[in-house]
Amino acid sequence: MAEPLKFFLVAGEPSGDLHGGSLIHSIKNIEPNSSFMGHGGNTMRDAGMNIIEHSDRLAIMGFLEVLKHLPRMIKIMDKTVKTISNAKPDRIILIDYPGFNLRLAKNIFRLGIPITYFILPQAWAWKEKRVETMKAMLDQALSIFPFEEEWYNLKGLPTTYVGHPFAEHQHVDESSKSFYQRHQLTIKHPILVLLPGSRQQEVDRHWPIFLKTVAILMGFNPNLQIIVGKAPNVKLLNVPDFFKVEENARKAMIVGTAALVSSGTATLECAVERTPMVVCYKLSYMSWLVAKSMINVNYSSMVNLIANEELVPEFLQNEMKPKIIAIALTPLLDTKSKKRETMLNRFDKVRKSLGIPGVYDRAAEAIITKTKYGND
Repeated sequence: MAEPLKFFLVAGEPSGDLHGGSLIHSIKNIEPNSSFMGHGGNTMRDAGMNIIEHSDRLAIMGFLEVLKHLPRMIKIMDKTVKTISNAKPDRIILIDYPGFNLRLAKNIFRLGIPITYFILPQAWAWKEKRVETMKAMLDQALSIFPFEEEWYNLKGLPTTYVGHPFAEHQHVDESSKSFYQRHQLTIKHPILVLLPGSRQQEVDRHWPIFLKTVAILMGFNPNLQIIVGKAPNVKLLNVPDFFKVEENARKAMIVGTAALVSSGTATLECAVERTPMVVCYKLSYMSWLVAKSMINVNYSSMVNLIANEELVPEFLQNEMKPKIIAIALTPLLDTKSKKRETMLNRFDKVRKSLGIPGVYDRAAEAIITKTKYGND
């Protein structure tokens, strides 16, 4: 009888934790006796993984911020390598979080444990040199975007496209009517969803600007309703009494008339849920200068990157000003406006590019097959 498979997973951010939890469930459906340990959050823990380091302590954004936390991250890296060396898992599964994960791949390569990367680094956008590390260190690369598969294969990294997680038919355990009642909302007036980010650092930069934007919009429409999609691991200061706070951001997106979104995974989720949006993002000044010198794509939001055109307006860094954002949001909050209708129609192109449901099952099957049979 074959020994149960042992996996070590690393997800350093909330979105990676969600993907990791679903992937663990799919692996267990095929190999029920598999065991899991590594770095992740509550979703991966609830799926049955033994958490070594919680993702709340790992989510760091910005170059200067990384430097500030460097001593602690070096300790975590050393601890991770030692744990993997002692545990001797059958396979390492890295999920997004490239700054840490690619360094980890280098540090554990000598152990001879095969490494899968699920949700690949966006080397096509910046830090293209990462491809060389990936080619040398990875045993398996699983892509969630079709253009990524082609790009990485052309660079010499064998890559398999499994589809995007947002293609899954996700069940929401609450009706829109119940959601409205719970938050004391009405269908008579528009709802603006605020999605300031999933990391405390980005929320701290975005939140004051979000508040000023809402104040301007309320001047145009005093009946505007506000829902905040709040990540469980972040704190919000000075939240007005009339704001409704919801920790399940997807539920907020579903009922939202329009959204103000921090650039990241949430932009794509809004497109899938057909929520018109304005996208923004702000880094520290030095981090922004470094990022500008390294980025080689024209857009920040994944929606625009997939479409390769500006489907949604982006206001980054110094352009992230309340008045400008409020002007861009105003037509999107009007259900009869042409701008809103055009944006929603163009979202269909993005949604179709994400593939069909079964993403985690396909990824799990590819991982288990590779683990058991290698290249055979």
